[in-house]
Amino acid sequence: MDATPPVDRDDLEKESDDDGLQPPPAVSDHAATRQAHEQEVGQRPGTLVVHPNALKPRLFLISYNEHRVEDREFASYDELMASFRAHPELKHWIDIRGYNDLPMMQRLIEDFHLHPLQMEDVLGDYQRAKVEVFDDNRLFLVSRMTDFTSSLEIEDDQLSLFTGDNYVLSFQDDYEDCLDTVRLRIHSGFSTLRRRSPLYLAYALTDVILDHYYPTMAAIGDYIEKLEERIFSGRSDRRLLNRILHVKKDIVRFRRLVYPERDKISELLRLPEEILPDDIKVFYRDCYDHAIQALDLAESYRESVASLVDLYLSDQSNRMNEVMKVLTIISSIFIPLSFVVGLYGMNFQRETPDGRVNPLNMPELYQPWGYPALLVLLLLIVSGQLIYFYRKGWLTNR
Repeated sequence: MDATPPVDRDDLEKESDDDGLQPPPAVSDHAATRQAHEQEVGQRPGTLVVHPNALKPRLFLISYNEHRVEDREFASYDELMASFRAHPELKHWIDIRGYNDLPMMQRLIEDFHLHPLQMEDVLGDYQRAKVEVFDDNRLFLVSRMTDFTSSLEIEDDQLSLFTGDNYVLSFQDDYEDCLDTVRLRIHSGFSTLRRRSPLYLAYALTDVILDHYYPTMAAIGDYIEKLEERIFSGRSDRRLLNRILHVKKDIVRFRRLVYPERDKISELLRLPEEILPDDIKVFYRDCYDHAIQALDLAESYRESVASLVDLYLSDQSNRMNEVMKVLTIISSIFIPLSFVVGLYGMNFQRETPDGRVNPLNMPELYQPWGYPALLVLLLLIVSGQLIYFYRKGWLTNR
């Protein structure tokens, strides 16, 4: 998952020309639904199942200490383990990207003494953020990496970490991620990562994931501003409401990601000294602050979207009121005209059958000036109404 690009200000206008405006459901929802459908009821706990669409694993190993760094991608698991075991004096980051090799996963369980239930969580690939402690004080950490994509939805991928005396073992289902900054820091000759224990590397990975929440939320915030500008510009339509509701779902989904992350870090801070030293807990306290800030942003954006829905409905109501005002004015103008025309359209005869004149039956019908006089009367009625409506402010936005 690459760094989040800024949302283009023209994207919304380009979308409005499309018929398929509403973005598809987010990937995370698909993953959760897929896992629910594929879960076999009554399956033995710890049974490893690899999804057939999973990527073939790519194997990376970064071995380092204060004076050297070796960064390689290996073609086979045997080569990776040979290099790992050949340098016990170094610290190692074993990075496995892709799950579609069940025999290799079973070998990892044996070589690193992992619990099958934990590997089942890794391959399930949709676990909430959490921390578990091994019997030998090793840690199993799960985090979720996020990205606000160009298709205007939140994607999230799982990152699973196992810590050991001289290694961190990481799993993810995609080849791309947001962890390149950590890799660059390891290659830097002045990096604290190269001097500290693997637990510090686990912290650095968690910290980068949390930091990556901010560009995601910033992109959502920019998009909310664009939606608001579009409403104020008077170009709102039914498709705009679909976008607003979709962003609302994304924010709710983001909150579901950050809450477990905050709880995970809180649980880490409560671990005893022999499991997580105090000099590492100091850094996790900073992560905890970041998680709280991300939650505050999510709450703020949720309120903004709620007000955006109210603003959209108010705008639609105002537009409807404007339409009704125009129609009412037109109807008001034609009501007296219809009365006058209807009055003179009544077929009462001026003369009786015996030739006598009835003075009460519309004498204007036989006058040469009757028709022009009626038109002038109608024009005066319309003019008088328009002047009255204008003075009342009904023809303007006052």
